[in-house]
Amino acid sequence: MLRISRDLVDAMVAHARRDHPDEACGVLAGPEGSDEPTRFLPMLNAARSPTYYQFDATEWNAVYREMAGKDEEPVVIYHSHTTTDPYPSRTDIARAGEYATLLPSPHYVLIATRDPEVHELRSYRIEDGEVTEEPVEVAERG
Repeated sequence: MLRISRDLVDAMVAHARRDHPDEACGVLAGPEGSDEPTRFLPMLNAARSPTYYQFDATEWNAVYREMAGKDEEPVVIYHSHTTTDPYPSRTDIARAGEYATLLPSPHYVLIATRDPEVHELRSYRIEDGEVTEEPVEVAERG
């Protein structure tokens, strides 16, 4: 299960809406080993595409170093789907396999922004090419 605060959900959705019609992407960092996202780190979609996202390598390295310096790790990798369901594509699954050497089993959050009024947000674990949807518990901060 992914437990996440309302302010982090709102930040991801706002980023996805702002970058629409291109896919938005980023990271939610949290203390190492906590599985608790606490910090929003929006990133540039270097592909600038409505159907594909790619972290800019220089920005990714800077974000990764910053997290390491704060004893944080990427708890959530998020991106938006602008015209399709929020389900990992074959490319998303392959990318998760690439991240597996660097990341300790993050949650993969997808946000569908095809409807301008309503978003869909889902979370997955992707391990060894297998996708498992997980429940998302959104907590009000306070």
